[in-house]
Amino acid sequence: MTPANPKLENRIGESLSGAHIIWEALVREGVDVCFGYPGGAIMPAYDAMIEYPIHHVLTRHEQGASHMADGYARASGEVGVCIATSGPGATNLVTGIATAMLDSIPMVCITGQVPSQLIGSDAFQETDITGCTIPVTKHNYLVTKAEQIAPTIREAFYIARSGRPGPVVVDITKDAQQQSCVFEWKDDEIVLPGYRPDYAPLAEQLEDAVELIKNAKRPILFSGHGVVKAQATETLMEFVEKTNIPVACTLLGLGGFPATHPRNLGMMGMHGEIWVNKAIQEADLIIAVGMRFDDRVTGNLKTYAQNAKKIHIELDPAEINKNVHVDVPIVGDARTILKKLLPHVDKCDRPEWLAYIEKIQGGSTVKDIKNLPDMGKLYAAHVIHDLYRLTEGKALVVTDVGQHQMWEAQYYKHDYPRKLITSGGLGTMGFALPAAIGAKFAKPDDSVWVICGDGGFQMTQAELSTCAQEGIKVNVAIINNGFLGMVRQWQEFFFGGRYVATPMLSPDFVKIADAHALTGIRVEKRSEVEEAVRKAEATEGTVVIDFRVEQEDSVYPMVPAGADLGDMIERPHKPGTHDHNPIFETGEDD
Repeated sequence: MTPANPKLENRIGESLSGAHIIWEALVREGVDVCFGYPGGAIMPAYDAMIEYPIHHVLTRHEQGASHMADGYARASGEVGVCIATSGPGATNLVTGIATAMLDSIPMVCITGQVPSQLIGSDAFQETDITGCTIPVTKHNYLVTKAEQIAPTIREAFYIARSGRPGPVVVDITKDAQQQSCVFEWKDDEIVLPGYRPDYAPLAEQLEDAVELIKNAKRPILFSGHGVVKAQATETLMEFVEKTNIPVACTLLGLGGFPATHPRNLGMMGMHGEIWVNKAIQEADLIIAVGMRFDDRVTGNLKTYAQNAKKIHIELDPAEINKNVHVDVPIVGDARTILKKLLPHVDKCDRPEWLAYIEKIQGGSTVKDIKNLPDMGKLYAAHVIHDLYRLTEGKALVVTDVGQHQMWEAQYYKHDYPRKLITSGGLGTMGFALPAAIGAKFAKPDDSVWVICGDGGFQMTQAELSTCAQEGIKVNVAIINNGFLGMVRQWQEFFFGGRYVATPMLSPDFVKIADAHALTGIRVEKRSEVEEAVRKAEATEGTVVIDFRVEQEDSVYPMVPAGADLGDMIERPHKPGTHDHNPIFETGEDD
């Protein structure tokens, strides 16, 4: 890849320090921003950094650096880069690395390490970070010599971005950074023994899939995160419009197939739409594209979609038959496989199946939020629906984890890929604010909104200082209910309403914003939402909005952990058990 600074080409063949070689390699991999925090074992690299055209973002905690690199990668589709020192600096990255691993996010994490002669001596700030991260990385390296740095970083980027993406750690000893060697850079193809990132589907698998689709009366297609990562949205739309197969989305798949498309049923799973889960249980064919059948999607595996044949299109062969046995496994890139299937599937109308789904959809107890009165209270659903309306569904939204995350998935309709960034597999609280900062660096012209809870926000709120120092703009919508909301909901439903360690006292978030020389707004009524959102969009710099919402609101529907997918706790028609939300019992839908 051509360096951002052409003069760097002249340094090939020169004697350079390992510290300089780190940046030479990063520039040649196309890196223009990285997120990090300096310390003793990485100081040589930081000293060399000033000679290179890479913008460094100083975070307030290394966990923030890893989440920023993650958010950058999700928004851009490129590899995110973070950097930290040895010991606590490196271990502080681990939560963000694990978050990226479970969601298949390409990252390269560069850490400093104590000098090689001190490894194993319990030296100051020594930690075996390669050992620590083996379970949560796609691969990792310990580099002890300067001449190993360039080829290792090349391999790290190749592994991170190829096949099923993931995070790679490159741990570089301090003496390797200080040593000098002749800098060499090769652009030839990387071949790693035993690593097969590219798979081609077998002809008989495609033929079997076409036959199952042809004979299906009640098919449903699952659009997962792999659709987004494979840039398969347009191909999937062609496939769906030809076959008239309805589509259900995973949480990370939202936006991969437009939410407003008439064949999009909505999200599946634990907090998915009622009609989606019922349709899955009634289907005779499931076509799963780029998803992994995790427990939040399936519920009880013994009773999951028992009448359905299953086609699984998946890039990682390790995911095939891991959780759900499938009839036709197809290993490969989602867009490539859909393109191969498209000419061979029949055009079909499916009036009976679509009519059945429309019937169960109409019978749902879920009300249309925009048609309901506020009863003098502010609900999270109000906030998120109004945010969707006022941003015209075009914002890049980054959520934290909890109730607000599920409400966002239900009430903000994503029509575009890479416009929802959220921690799916690991469910990392504190993810949203730093990930949004990373996303803003990737997409500086986008309107970036954080939707978070009062609990998760407090975990990484120090990164507001990063917003202030960098002068970047993200808008932060805190869904403040005074509880660890999702845990409180589980306590209400399954632990007899005993709210143990979930009521939460928070600081004044408006004053927190002011302390960072940022803008803070407080909203307590629905009538105030529009003005606050418009002010946030019009204000220069980061804005924090404290939405004081109904405290004991719950997310419906809910499939209890381990229950059958069709066995959902629904919002009651009348006030009663599990119902602290009378607004949803009044009003009529359109």
